[in-house]
Amino acid sequence: MTDIHLWEEEHFAHEATDVERTFHKLYNHQLNQLDSKAKTRLYAVMDSALFHMHSLIQNSQSQVDASHRLLTDARLFHPEIEQIQDMKNLSVDQLVYIADQQIARQRMVSFAQGGLAGTGSFLLLGLDLPAVLAINLRTVQLIAMTYGYPVNYPSEMMIALKVFHMATLPKGLQERAWRELEQEVKQEQAHPYFYEGPEGIADANWLQGPMKQMMKGTVLMMLRKKMIQGIPILGIAIGAAVNYRFTRSVSEIAHKFYEKRFLNELREEYGNEL
Repeated sequence: MTDIHLWEEEHFAHEATDVERTFHKLYNHQLNQLDSKAKTRLYAVMDSALFHMHSLIQNSQSQVDASHRLLTDARLFHPEIEQIQDMKNLSVDQLVYIADQQIARQRMVSFAQGGLAGTGSFLLLGLDLPAVLAINLRTVQLIAMTYGYPVNYPSEMMIALKVFHMATLPKGLQERAWRELEQEVKQEQAHPYFYEGPEGIADANWLQGPMKQMMKGTVLMMLRKKMIQGIPILGIAIGAAVNYRFTRSVSEIAHKFYEKRFLNELREEYGNEL
């Protein structure tokens, strides 16, 4: 737990750069051009898109296969594990090891997807934003399942979405979201099939992330003609690097959050025996 506290102090000790402040001002200026009804509709559309994306990922065959692989990996340490909730029977070191394997795969997927978008193909650039969101949302889901939290339950689904929201906020706003989410998970839900907290995800601050991804797409479009031997090397490199860095940031924050949540629950259960 000490390592996580040290990570929090280092990660949240962030001061905005001049570039970030300039982008924030321009973003707020553009957003303020919309009236309140348009903003509300925009947030509702994004919320709906995220909920549907979560459902599609969760019900996909690839997610089912990933769940089976996760349980298979866990049985190397504990042969009696049968379902996601049983993952909590593993030690924290074992869970960290398994989570690191899941995260490494997702980072490579993000790296490859960014490289493909960097080719400048209109189709791939058009799919870049939803692909980035889907890859990173799936990363959060896999980390949650690794620590024994089944994201097919409505309560855990909302927590996973809020972890995703927190991890994709501008860095200077993440600490407040982290603290609020910590308080929320401490308030035990009456039943895992019901969620009693606020359900909104998208807001003005969160939309800065998708906006930056769209700006990346514009840059990649401009670089599509910068070719070396017929290959847009620069665009591929930038696309792959940006997406990898984004997934690295999201996975790191989500991993630390679920690891801390798991340790807090152990402490509550065993007290000083832990």
